[in-house]
Amino acid sequence: MKDTLKVGDKHVFTFTVTEAQTVPALYPQSADFTTMPSVFATGFMVGLMEWACIDALRPHLDDGEGSLGIAINVNHTAATPPGMLVTVHVTCTKVEGKLLQWQVRAEDEVDLIGEGTHDRAVVRWDRFKAKVAEKAAKARG
Repeated sequence: MKDTLKVGDKHVFTFTVTEAQTVPALYPQSADFTTMPSVFATGFMVGLMEWACIDALRPHLDDGEGSLGIAINVNHTAATPPGMLVTVHVTCTKVEGKLLQWQVRAEDEVDLIGEGTHDRAVVRWDRFKAKVAEKAAKARG
């Protein structure tokens, strides 16, 4: 990882919620999920917060590197119907080698919908994929 990412760096990311990001779509195999209201699912909000951090981090990575979410602590305080724009604001709050922490905040066109912290670890994809392949082989084996 380059040494260009600094504590205090900010990034803004936007996304329009579709039916595919609503609660019934989160686990369509579950009758409990499919009978819930069609609003932005917490699981998809968390993924959007991760995506915003990934996008913010991209210019600071070396070739062959990526990042993995390793911790998330957020609340989800307001419902967002499909069609609304969600804006995610992320601020880097910690850089300790390849471990990073972000303050995350998501708003739709009306309300604050969630906020908290998200930690990511920078990895080399070749090493990470090799470890995953080794684990899969053990499980089959």
